Amino acid sequence: MRAGLDLRLLLPALVAWACAAWAAGQPSPRASVGLAGAGLVLLVSGAQILRRPSRRTPGADGTGGAGRRAGSWSATVALGALAVAAVLACATAARQVERAGPVADLAQQEAVARVRGVVTTQPRALEQGPGGTQRVVLRLRVEHVSARGAVSRSSSPVLVFAGPEWRSVPWRGTVSTTGRLAVLRDDAGSVNTSADVVAVLTAPSDPVLERAPPSLLRGADRVRARLRAAVDPLPRDARALIPALVIGDTSLTPPELSEAMLETGMSHLSAVSGSNVAIVLAAVVLGCRATGVPRRWRSPLAVLALVGFVLLCRPEPSVLRAGVMGLIGLAGLSASRRAATLPALGCAVIVLLCVDPHLARSFGFALSVLATLGLVIFARPWGEAFAARLPARAAVLGHAVAVPLAAQVVCAPVIVLLQGDIAVVAVLANLLAAPVVAMTTVAGVAAALGAWVWVPLGTGLAALGALPAWWIGAVARACAALPWGHVEWADGAVGAWTLAVLTGLLLLTGPWLSAQLRARRAVSAVLACAIAATLAPVPGASRWPPPPGWTLVACDVGQGDAFVLPTSSPETAVVVDVGPPESGIVSCLRDLGVSRVSALVLSHYHQDHVGALGEVLAAVEVDAAFVTPVQDPVAEAAQALQALEQAQVPTRVAVSGTRMSWPGGAAEVVWPPSGRGVAGESAANNASLVLDVTSGPTRVLFTGDIEAEASRRVRRLVAGRRFDVLKVAHHGSADQDAPLVRGVGAGLALIGVGADNSFGHPTTATLTLLRGAGMRVRRTDLHGHVAVLASPGGGMSVLHAADR
Repeated sequence: MRAGLDLRLLLPALVAWACAAWAAGQPSPRASVGLAGAGLVLLVSGAQILRRPSRRTPGADGTGGAGRRAGSWSATVALGALAVAAVLACATAARQVERAGPVADLAQQEAVARVRGVVTTQPRALEQGPGGTQRVVLRLRVEHVSARGAVSRSSSPVLVFAGPEWRSVPWRGTVSTTGRLAVLRDDAGSVNTSADVVAVLTAPSDPVLERAPPSLLRGADRVRARLRAAVDPLPRDARALIPALVIGDTSLTPPELSEAMLETGMSHLSAVSGSNVAIVLAAVVLGCRATGVPRRWRSPLAVLALVGFVLLCRPEPSVLRAGVMGLIGLAGLSASRRAATLPALGCAVIVLLCVDPHLARSFGFALSVLATLGLVIFARPWGEAFAARLPARAAVLGHAVAVPLAAQVVCAPVIVLLQGDIAVVAVLANLLAAPVVAMTTVAGVAAALGAWVWVPLGTGLAALGALPAWWIGAVARACAALPWGHVEWADGAVGAWTLAVLTGLLLLTGPWLSAQLRARRAVSAVLACAIAATLAPVPGASRWPPPPGWTLVACDVGQGDAFVLPTSSPETAVVVDVGPPESGIVSCLRDLGVSRVSALVLSHYHQDHVGALGEVLAAVEVDAAFVTPVQDPVAEAAQALQALEQAQVPTRVAVSGTRMSWPGGAAEVVWPPSGRGVAGESAANNASLVLDVTSGPTRVLFTGDIEAEASRRVRRLVAGRRFDVLKVAHHGSADQDAPLVRGVGAGLALIGVGADNSFGHPTTATLTLLRGAGMRVRRTDLHGHVAVLASPGGGMSVLHAADR
């Protein structure tokens, strides 16, 4: 650790953070009282230590060095006690305030209530549900609740699920509505006591706007709306990324671009992060310096710009957190202020946890703090070390590499916990994008201010950032398609802690290891060759069609499903669904060398699953077909069954328990048990055949288009089974059963989906769920055909047609 880094406040902050994270999962109110008592004891103990005079022991030089060190550690312990006491006290107080009133009790009773409250998050649209309906989710801080003849005051946060009419509800506006309250449950079905909401409100009725947001916030909303109007004429990626980088508005971002940025570790750019804040503040300071503004006015102007930027982005907890971390990160890159940044970071962590104790369990908060910590401790020394080894003209490149590398290294354990792998391509992607991020952000802020005056002026200013924004999108898409951009890692907490320990060891022993490798060049060469041999693609392995040994192929058929399973004969395969008409399933079969289908499974009769049936029957010989017992939609079912009959294909209705086998594999139908009991407007989807398939060493769960209602019943039927691959239901719609997704234990999720589809598939919520379950996600709209290959030793690898 370099000299000049003061850890005395950071360590107490980290201890307080850990205590707050533990406390957030404790039940209330009894545990809250206990935590408050513990906090009081810590408070008194800390105060006593601070008041007690230190007993200095003279050092060897007579200066009392040992006494100063003892006093320093005593002060650190005292600060830790005070920090823990403050955070626990605030957490207890916040919990008591949130749960005061009748909302929690009414949720336990699933009561219908009339509520009035303040909208605390921007309404967010989910996917289109059955019948074309759309759901909206937002958070509401309930101020008044009326139920069962009683009217009460409250300050309870609730999560609202409502219809599309709620999309226009203004942020920080006061609304009233009638709906049913219910408790929030975790994946196991237990009451979630650590959530940052008290209840879930399902609101079928329209909202009534009781009071508009404050005028200052209404003005910020007008600026946001005018910025969206200003970027409308720009190309797609520029139109999406400029509002995302400037105000965190991702409503215009295509799903495939969001996925690409997530896979390449660039998603922080499309949210209001500390880097955005640092860029804005740096632009203000440099502008003041260039225009000759006196030094005493620069700091007030920077603070004023920060306040305006926060208001424009909306002062939600994540934005306030970004503002604080941006200030600290900017100071950490300055040699004159670097010594003060760690105490400032520790203070910021404590203050933010006191203001919003729920941040203790927020992954976003963890990533912000860790990224800032990496910049403060490592970015500058690493940049200097890299620059010293480069020519003078390229020295700036060393600092450019150090910034994303420092953030990525420190954040890697948390990212592994979320994604299940290490994105080695993230440093490259962020390095390529970094030179234009500042240009895009500054142009976007200028466009927002210009659009406030006149929208065409904003369009002209936004055009200055169009090319840099296009470059960011191009980098994300290109790096996401690179082979071997991710290194597989152990899932869950074990993988995260393992990587954290290894990272810590490498950081502590890095200088020694570097010296040893420089002194033993032969060992260095052998180690470099071993790493290259491990990570480099095998010659011929990145081609399409896949080499022998593939156990499953997801064919890219646009918005639909089509999967191929091999048999012992190279020319014969099993096919599950065939995709929409003229979608390319025949071409996919031809690429795989398949001329005969021993078993054709049609999960249900929607066109995106059976539309190309006639093409398949005309191109290859089909020995047998298995179909769902529910003939819905009626017209499509009749057409498919008639085509099978005309082709003289033996057809069998499959229900739960039906088994099929072929050389090299077997399948069991898990769902549905029969055609009875599967009804309603989602009958066709919920009657999808669900298959437990074994193909070579790979076990796959095919889920068709089942929705949450059927998924819950399937979950019970497959309880205890573990799969290698999950075919995600309904093309990645948000109507998933989280316990089923988490319970299958799969390491890979496959999604058959079309680019730019009108349904918004796959949804961000589902992608987050899949990654949170430790799965790699592969989708046909981004990766083309996807093949699963059995690896030596029992593992599996994935090959994309996009790798060709």
